[in-house]
Amino acid sequence: MQYSHEVEHMECIKKGCDHGPAPIPQEGKWVQAKEVKDISGLTHGVGWCAPQQGACKLTLNVKDGIIKEALIETVGCSGMTHSAAMAAEILAGKTILEALNTDLVCDAINTAMRELFLQIAYGRTQSAFSEGGLPIGAGLEDLGKGLRSQVGTMYSTEAKGVRYLEMAEGYVTRLGLDEDGEVIGYEFVRMGPMMEMITVKGVEPAEALKKCTGCYGRFNEAPKKVNPRVQ
Repeated sequence: MQYSHEVEHMECIKKGCDHGPAPIPQEGKWVQAKEVKDISGLTHGVGWCAPQQGACKLTLNVKDGIIKEALIETVGCSGMTHSAAMAAEILAGKTILEALNTDLVCDAINTAMRELFLQIAYGRTQSAFSEGGLPIGAGLEDLGKGLRSQVGTMYSTEAKGVRYLEMAEGYVTRLGLDEDGEVIGYEFVRMGPMMEMITVKGVEPAEALKKCTGCYGRFNEAPKKVNPRVQ
């Protein structure tokens, strides 16, 4: 350790109080976090890239400073999906400090990691007051049946109006319009459950499609039905 000439010649003054860091809530306990291994919790964060073309929602489950579970969801940029695949392999098993200083391939994922680090280090996790925290696998609960991200995709123009393309319920196949041409409901396909039926349970595609098709609002009574992607 090197000291400047000025510091070397200073009088030594005894330090008074040393009460340590303020305790933060972690998995049902109050913890004075002094090292990376003192940090635990599950939380979510959102990141974005410099041109803001795409965004990432990142979920981490941290136990004793180590990332035990990672869920990476991306939107808006095709290249981000491959970046997410690489980042998912990178994150698990790293400490949160390692992950913060690791290139996670995509700038949006890096930014999400930064935002999560702040939340976790300050005790602002979703599991802060859950005794024992959340088990590994809790991150999948955000995805629901078929393990598909909750995606909302809508499009509109002044000239032609709105188009619902994908809702929490699923892939929108038709919009129901009333006599004035306003949307009063929609038909959708639950893509996750449908693909699960076809690929896992061996259900015929046509039957799976029928079973996973539903509607919302006053779709059935709509006098006109349109395909939002074509009409």
